[in-house]
Amino acid sequence: MRSITSVLPLTIIFLAPALATFAAETPATFKVGEFTFKRPEKWEWVEVTSSMRKAQLKVASADKKQNAEVIFFHFGQGGGGGVKANVDRWLGQFQEPKDKLKSKVEEVTVGKRKVTYVQAEGTYKSGMPGGPTTPQPNSSLLGAIIESDAGDVFARMTGPTALVKASTEDFKKMVEGPLK
Repeated sequence: MRSITSVLPLTIIFLAPALATFAAETPATFKVGEFTFKRPEKWEWVEVTSSMRKAQLKVASADKKQNAEVIFFHFGQGGGGGVKANVDRWLGQFQEPKDKLKSKVEEVTVGKRKVTYVQAEGTYKSGMPGGPTTPQPNSSLLGAIIESDAGDVFARMTGPTALVKASTEDFKKMVEGPLK
């Protein structure tokens, strides 16, 4: 019978390739449309759950009890609707009427690119468009639309308001990084 100390080196040898593969699947950078974004170090890479999503990240609170989701979309040239249609769609994902939301839309220029930021707080209705939704009170959305001739890039973070607010600086740094 072998002792645990004689089996341990063999276990490490067999697990090492799997661990290396896992590390390789958590990219520090990722491409969406024509832009290469840098993932904030503490944010986790998540495999996309829909073919419409080009990248997906998870933001955990410091105590790991709450999560926010960050999703990137790119539909190509002329795809995905215009800026106004997407702002309206995002604000429409809240239970409260648009005029009752704590919302803000801001256009900025970064480098030579126009970026429209959308912020909203209220009861977010999570779920696929046209499908059943789950109301999530005390939630926020922080979105960015980067205009591009190759097709706009849409980035959206949703989650508990305190976590989204605490992650705003990292979100904007990630969005604006490739534009400077």
